[in-house]
Amino acid sequence: MKIENYAFEGEGMQRVFENEKWTVGIKNWKPANDITGIDCLERHNKTDELFVLVEGSCTLIYANETESGLELGAVKMEPDKVYNIPATLWHNTVTCKDTKMILIEDSNTSMENSDILALNESQIAKVKELV
Repeated sequence: MKIENYAFEGEGMQRVFENEKWTVGIKNWKPANDITGIDCLERHNKTDELFVLVEGSCTLIYANETESGLELGAVKMEPDKVYNIPATLWHNTVTCKDTKMILIEDSNTSMENSDILALNESQIAKVKELV
C-alpha cells in the first residue's frame, strides 16, 4: 500500500478521485465560468457540494426560487475556507484565469440527478453586478 496523489492542470473540472461514497475534483478556470461566459446555474438535487479555493479568485453565485422570481446572491470565496452548496440550491462559479479549486461531492452526483437553469439577459446582468 502507498500514498497516492492526484493533479489536473487543464481547463474546467476533472474528477481526480472517486470511491463508492464521494468524489474529489479539481476545478480550474474555463471560458463558461468567466464573467463573460456565465449563462446558467445548476443544482444537485440529492447531495451537497463543497468547494475550497486554492488559488486565484472565485465568486459563488447562487439563487433561491421565490414567488416573485429568482433571488440571486453572491459570495466571494476566500482561500482555505470550505464552502458548502446545499442540495437543491441553484449555483455557479465565476472565476478568473488563474483559479484552482477543490470540490468534493457524493459519488452519485450526476446530470441524471441535477438540473441546469438558463439565465435570461436581466439575470445575467444581475450576476455581473454581484461579481
